[in-house]
Amino acid sequence: MRAAFPDHWPMLGRYAELLAAAADERGLLGPREASRLWERHLLNCAVIAALIPPGSSIVDVGSGPGLPGLPIAIVRPDCRVVLLEPTLRRVEFLHEVVSDLGIGDRVTVDRGRAEDRAGWLRTGVVTARAVAPLARLLPLTLPLVAPGGMILAIKGMSAERELADIEPDCLRLGVRARVQSVGEGIVDPLTTVVVLEAPPSGATTAR
Repeated sequence: MRAAFPDHWPMLGRYAELLAAAADERGLLGPREASRLWERHLLNCAVIAALIPPGSSIVDVGSGPGLPGLPIAIVRPDCRVVLLEPTLRRVEFLHEVVSDLGIGDRVTVDRGRAEDRAGWLRTGVVTARAVAPLARLLPLTLPLVAPGGMILAIKGMSAERELADIEPDCLRLGVRARVQSVGEGIVDPLTTVVVLEAPPSGATTAR
């Protein structure tokens, strides 16, 4: 695992320490999750960085304890990340981690919800993990995506079914959608990501 992100392993490790210490006490993860932080959470999230274009601006919607936003920010220092989270105790933890890791110059913590940011916050990439089914996630996040940008939603076995549910909406909105697996040689099982690409500026969509 260490060979996957050798330059960023110390910072990933420090984040793992902070998360493990606060997981149960502050209700950041389920009661049995601390023992499998690396495979199920940190690396599972970090591998989706391979799908993100260089120098991207990213909004991590419903960031929770920073997943997937913080692992992405750690392994992709070329990107700027906004951790968007409405719950105060999680926001406080995110501020602590960002300060501890010394990444405040490129990672911002924003207490709020996606629906509250529509209309003024636009970004190249939106990430989400365990936020909502795609049928709810698409209308929440698409207003945050700049033309030609993308939504990366980490999903499990439900990915294909959820994608089928929103196919009519994708056609109507001009959104290109696919399911992609990432993390070969790093995580097992692979991380399943639904990639939703917003239409470019000026593109017309079906009504």
